[in-house]
Amino acid sequence: MTGGMDEAFRYCERLTAAHGRTYHLASRLLPPGRRAGVHALYGFARTVDDIVDVTAVDDPATASRQVDAVLARLYAALDGDPGPADDVGLVVRAVAATVVRYGIPLDHFEAFVRSMRMDIPGTAVFRDRYRDMAELREYMYGSAAVIGLQLLPVFGVDDPDRAGPYAAALGTAFQLTNFVRDVGEDLARGRIYLPADGWSAFGVDDELLAECLRAGAPDPRVRRALAHFVALARADYRRAEPGLALLPDRVRPGIRAAFVLYGSILDEVEDNGYRVFDRRAVVPRRRRLAVLLAQLASRR
Repeated sequence: MTGGMDEAFRYCERLTAAHGRTYHLASRLLPPGRRAGVHALYGFARTVDDIVDVTAVDDPATASRQVDAVLARLYAALDGDPGPADDVGLVVRAVAATVVRYGIPLDHFEAFVRSMRMDIPGTAVFRDRYRDMAELREYMYGSAAVIGLQLLPVFGVDDPDRAGPYAAALGTAFQLTNFVRDVGEDLARGRIYLPADGWSAFGVDDELLAECLRAGAPDPRVRRALAHFVALARADYRRAEPGLALLPDRVRPGIRAAFVLYGSILDEVEDNGYRVFDRRAVVPRRRRLAVLLAQLASRR
């Protein structure tokens, strides 16, 4: 890699370390040559997601243009025009190099951006509520499943077609875990990702969720609904788990660590009594270190 490209990958690694603690810790178990690609893909997702979460609140039109511009700059970098070496430029340089090296299909990035546009008010695909899991899975295909699919060539998986459904299920499991953990944060932004039919089955509506947010504590009906959504997330983890055996030996411990650590967030939500309105469930550092040490030992 050139000096400029080294800088681009280092920037993506810093983004991963700062915003994706579990992701970053798990990536440290990967072979160094593949770790950089993982950081680059995370950097792209984080850059677009930050535009949506920060800019779209006050200026959705600008957010929409900026999201499209990130994708356009990626295409330009792939055509040999890296553009200025600002923060976005560093990310797209690293991602473009990763796409070329591993042959990652560009439609994965297009699907991701489409789902991010679903979070931006005023776009043709905008949604701040989902009626059922079928609608939510349409969103999660782009926001989460394709992330798993992007990573398969970076990991050096022999049979991506066979591994694809498992990788997509794991991405979806991670995304559902985030939605459970972040109910309060998302509601404060005016979004409810977990679908209405799952809430209503337990007598929960938008008004009750808003009351819980104001009170900073869950109603018993909300706790029961969240237990249901936790069960749905765990079902996706079970669907994904057989795919771990399809990963190369040197990659498997890192992904197994992410699998265990992200699943542990659901344990923390349960142990906190589903207190998702006044706190963010975090896996304790000692637990994260124990999982990493166990996976390091498994590589020997």
